[in-house]
Amino acid sequence: MIALAPRLRFLSNFSNKPYKLYSKRYASYVKYAEHKPIEKIRNIGISAHIDSGKTTLTERILFYTGRIDEMHEVKGKDNVGAVMDSMELERQRGITIQSAATYTIWNDHNINIIDTPGHVDFTVEVERALRVLDGAILVLCAVGGVQSQTLTVTRQMKRYNVPFLAFINKLDRAGSNPNRVISQLRSKLQYNAAFLHLPIGLEGEHKGIVDLVSQKAIYFNGNFGESVCYDEIPKDMRAESDDRRSELIEHLSNVDDKLAELFMEDKPVNELDLHAAIRRTCLKRTFTPVLLGTALKNKGVQPLLDAVLRYLPNPGEVNNFALCEKDGEDTQKIVLNPARDDSSPFVSLAFKLEAGRYGQLTYMRCYQGSLKKGDYIFNTRTSRKVRIPRLVRLHSNTMEDVNEVFAGDIFAVFGVDCASGDTFVTDNKLNLSMESIFVPDPVVSMAINPVNNKDRDNFSKAVARFTKEDPTFHFFFDSDNKETIVSGMGELHLEIYAQRMEREYNCPVVLGKPRVAFRESLLHPCEFDYLHKKQSGGHGEFARVIGILEPLPPQKNTTLEFTDETVGTNVPKPFIPGVKRGFLLMSEKGLLSGNKLSGLKFRLIDGMHHIVDSSEHAFCLAAQGAIKEVFERGIWQILEPIMAVEVTTPDEFQGSVMAQLNKRHGLVTGTDGTEGWVTVYAEVPLNDMFGYAGELRSSTQGKGEFCMEYSRYSPCPAELQEKLIEEYQKSLGILPDKAQKKKKN
Repeated sequence: MIALAPRLRFLSNFSNKPYKLYSKRYASYVKYAEHKPIEKIRNIGISAHIDSGKTTLTERILFYTGRIDEMHEVKGKDNVGAVMDSMELERQRGITIQSAATYTIWNDHNINIIDTPGHVDFTVEVERALRVLDGAILVLCAVGGVQSQTLTVTRQMKRYNVPFLAFINKLDRAGSNPNRVISQLRSKLQYNAAFLHLPIGLEGEHKGIVDLVSQKAIYFNGNFGESVCYDEIPKDMRAESDDRRSELIEHLSNVDDKLAELFMEDKPVNELDLHAAIRRTCLKRTFTPVLLGTALKNKGVQPLLDAVLRYLPNPGEVNNFALCEKDGEDTQKIVLNPARDDSSPFVSLAFKLEAGRYGQLTYMRCYQGSLKKGDYIFNTRTSRKVRIPRLVRLHSNTMEDVNEVFAGDIFAVFGVDCASGDTFVTDNKLNLSMESIFVPDPVVSMAINPVNNKDRDNFSKAVARFTKEDPTFHFFFDSDNKETIVSGMGELHLEIYAQRMEREYNCPVVLGKPRVAFRESLLHPCEFDYLHKKQSGGHGEFARVIGILEPLPPQKNTTLEFTDETVGTNVPKPFIPGVKRGFLLMSEKGLLSGNKLSGLKFRLIDGMHHIVDSSEHAFCLAAQGAIKEVFERGIWQILEPIMAVEVTTPDEFQGSVMAQLNKRHGLVTGTDGTEGWVTVYAEVPLNDMFGYAGELRSSTQGKGEFCMEYSRYSPCPAELQEKLIEEYQKSLGILPDKAQKKKKN
């Protein structure tokens, strides 16, 4: 610090800022640049349904840990917005669009935090965050409870085996009912959940919480709830707190042997016993601790941070695997070494890409070894060697340089050309690679075109950047319809990217009517026997395929299967891949409506080959001819995506909401009412959901909200199938039967 003093005085002379400011910044840099032992590291994500308070909670966490000096609201009047919503669009709309990373310190522990979006349109942001995190906080609204996106988030946590805490937020809202929320956790999500806290008052009377583990009341005083005070449990709550504590011990005893022994022997259970049991069961995902608070009113955040340190795992307690590929051997799973030293080679996963001012910014999680600035690393997918000129740790949209990172760290690098999900190592001879990230298929497509042709260069740059950053945002040119198509997870998803093109690339665009990803499938099995024969002098082509094309069960109607059931040498084994390739090529575009084929099983039973004229290419063409033959002889149907829709509205609008869903060919599957609000659950074809947001807002005075997620594919109505076929024939220049008859007359 003394050696740096002249430098700080020099800077202060040019900027006219006091020396103390630079001294404070330097002290802050030293504080956050310090590398902690792995036991004092936590990597957590904050996930929830839309508008449950994720970003507000993150803002409070950063304030109480001293990372920021003042708090701002997501939809604040000061036009500043929350720290983690750094994008202008996020602050205008009051929603999180991109996941944002930060790191802070609480009780001498380093906590890396990723704040994720709640809208299903941006679900890939949650997916890749949970892929690299060791623990999570599931935020639930005390009024809304378990909602549709909550189900999606919990499925993602289960996919990556992420331990988590449940935090019931918004206890200050009218209609808040934490008892109802925990019953939904148990009934809807089948979680073994129990309260660690009880609320002292609800809605406008909410004053604090009762900690059932330590058996103390906690109050949050000061202008911003920064002063945490512990007191005796209020007399009128002692009976309830004793009952709830017994319930907590009972739930834990069902899944923890050590606590069960104490419970069965009627021995007293102290605070340390409970902390240890909660940690053991939380790490195994057999118990869900439920904490309470209200982030907006600055209550319950500090106990939540304490619970993160007590109950969620550090990077050394999580088994992370890499796939090891060796020539001539099966792929093996290897457990990575999380020790923060140089004993093991460096292994990391790139989980997010972002275009920054200095080029591509690649977010990474280090799983093994260490990496220093200036080191060389290899991309295991491309085997390219790159030098790392700069290492940074991220605090929302700001960066802080570091010289070295270790196992368990989340960091970012510049100048690395890669894709999301790539693995990087320092020793490429090990042939190690991490399992990639699950990416859902897009469900909505729209035509897109720049308003001005002169903006096509900027349009191309924007599309190239966004498709690289977001694997759920797809772009392609439909040569048949002569239009440019973008696909995504929903209308909001595509609308946000259209606005970003205008704001960030000065390229206004026009979005056309959304296109739905229909599919074509067979109704009944159909046999085929196709001979492909071509002789025009010299080497000819000969291939015959015999088999059955049959539909798969409804639960598999989005997949394609190929089975080789041939016996003998009529179809030589080297030619089988050609048959499969021909089937898959024809499946890209059906002849009924131009959509992809799905839900089909191609069974190759027999065939014939020629010793000279047969080849893999000939069998590929034969398979394509067989599919065309089945198109003419088989009975085909068009499948459409069905969405699980959840509409929340005041009671008085329930009738009109259900009428709207019925009008859109929806099937209402259930309702759930509470405190003047009703939630309607329905399954509605995606093709009928466009424009529903505006209709719902107008019919519910702007109070209604809805969200949807993909459920399944189902046969579409006959009139819609006829319409789709007719439109496809018109696009090909084929006149419908009625028009052809008139033309003949």
